[in-house]
Amino acid sequence: MFEKLLVANRGEIAVRVMSACEELGIETVAVYSDADRDAGHVDYADEAYNVGPAPASESYLDGETIIEVANRAGADAIHPGYGFLAENAAFASQVEEAEGISWVGPSSDAMTALGEKTNARRIMQAADVPVVPGTTEPVESAAEVRELGAEFGYPIAIKAEGGGGGRGMKIVRGDDEVEDAFESAKREGEAYFDNDSVYVEKFLEAPKHVEVQILADEHGTVLHLGERDCSLQRRHQKVIEEAPSPALDSRLREAIGNAARRGVREADYTNAGTVEFLVEDGEFYFMEVNTRIQVEHTVSEEVTGIDIVREQLRIAAGEELPYTQDDIEIEGHAMEFRINAENPANGFAPTPGTLSTYDPPGGLGVRIDDAITKGDVIAGDYDSMIAKLIVRAPTRVRCLERSRRALAHFDVGVETTIPFHRLMLDDETFRTGAHTTNYLDETVSDDDLAAAVERWSTAVDDDGATGSGSTNDLVVEVEGQRFDVAVTGDVPRAASGNGGADAGGSATGSTASSTGSTGSGQVTASDAVTAEMQGTVLSVNVSPGDQVAQGEVVCVLEAMKMENDVVAPAAGSVADVAVADGDTVDMGDPLVVLE
Repeated sequence: MFEKLLVANRGEIAVRVMSACEELGIETVAVYSDADRDAGHVDYADEAYNVGPAPASESYLDGETIIEVANRAGADAIHPGYGFLAENAAFASQVEEAEGISWVGPSSDAMTALGEKTNARRIMQAADVPVVPGTTEPVESAAEVRELGAEFGYPIAIKAEGGGGGRGMKIVRGDDEVEDAFESAKREGEAYFDNDSVYVEKFLEAPKHVEVQILADEHGTVLHLGERDCSLQRRHQKVIEEAPSPALDSRLREAIGNAARRGVREADYTNAGTVEFLVEDGEFYFMEVNTRIQVEHTVSEEVTGIDIVREQLRIAAGEELPYTQDDIEIEGHAMEFRINAENPANGFAPTPGTLSTYDPPGGLGVRIDDAITKGDVIAGDYDSMIAKLIVRAPTRVRCLERSRRALAHFDVGVETTIPFHRLMLDDETFRTGAHTTNYLDETVSDDDLAAAVERWSTAVDDDGATGSGSTNDLVVEVEGQRFDVAVTGDVPRAASGNGGADAGGSATGSTASSTGSTGSGQVTASDAVTAEMQGTVLSVNVSPGDQVAQGEVVCVLEAMKMENDVVAPAAGSVADVAVADGDTVDMGDPLVVLE
């Protein structure tokens, strides 16, 4: 077994991996950006090292620096968690080639084979796994997409080759939508996955999203741990997951589990992974393989009793799985609720802020996976997840009842998805398990969401919330490594507060924002379309002198891994553009000036 493991991630998944390491007697190394100096995963680890500024591209996505830190710390393994570099085959290959460091995950070859969605479809077809009708090669032009639309019949989906979780996927319902959707899918693929290749497949209108958890070792054992139902989604992002799926009968459950095992065998896959399917009218179709641990792995753990992260570590260390497929039993029912800093009454827009209140529930059958505490700041630098609430009970009905109790006792000081979750627990379609992937986006009304937030919001004003400036516990960095230092006596004011100062004496700062000015001078807020959240400008769609209509998209803003269209509030002429692609902006910053 490993002696010291570096977790190339942050937040709750980093803590989840570290807790498994702790039980196995493995020391842990955290990495963190400037924005995460006081993060929970940093405190949990045995050692912690700074890897760069707040932008993920300069810290958590800097594979070279992370491997350098692993060598410096003497780590003999790297676990990537989910997101960031977790499905980056090139990074996995770098780790595999690094002397004395093991990669906790599937081989880079398997990741490459399954990470390219068209190639993954070919592998599954070779394993006799049903796939959705579509292309097995990337498409090169909008004209080619139109030809496929005519062949398959609309609607079709344009998907980024390296995509997942709905990012880089655009639904097209007619020829007139192809051009914009094609360019948008390519842009998102490049922005999120450094790969602008896209492919096309037939879009199923109302499927269930069912995925199968896989474990495979290097000794020929391939197991599935049952399925999860992830059909409740908004903007193709999962919000509630459960195991087992209420949509499968015993015949379909056995068939889909065996198909997942055949597919990963064909790919020569080892470690943990998830094979995702769409289910409609009693038939299932392969969608993609996630070559990593999933956010929702927790519900599979709860119904099987198997610590999936622990098994990841054992497999990576060359050990054999101690189970056969016949040993895997599904007992009870489990649900996971993603507690995100988002406002359901405002299109699930991100709601960064200070957690002046954070009081998660407990009790029988309740599990909380998090890495935060009261007083922490939920910034806009990364995704919006605050915590995961996992509830287990003997039956689905009991699980719904227990979930209602747990959510009623979950207090968070910013707007979150909790009111939405509570609304779903009273929703007859969800309660009966009849919901599909489009149910939330097409059926649940804005008025219902607004009423839920009005009734159940736990957000509080935190104007008075401040860091504990009187503490004598300081955080310092020496050559990039983090240390907690206790200082006796008074603390100089410049060194006090959340995070203190770095070793060079400069206080930790926030992400830089756009100044809101151009060559023509400072703009005024009254003339400007402003940012409704902190984020990064993905694209600017207008130029000075352009005429825009009310509701026209003037720029696209990415915040907490969500792409948000910024639209003109009224028709007018573009007098000034205050930002450019790649700029970081704060809430209220001017973006475009209309006259």
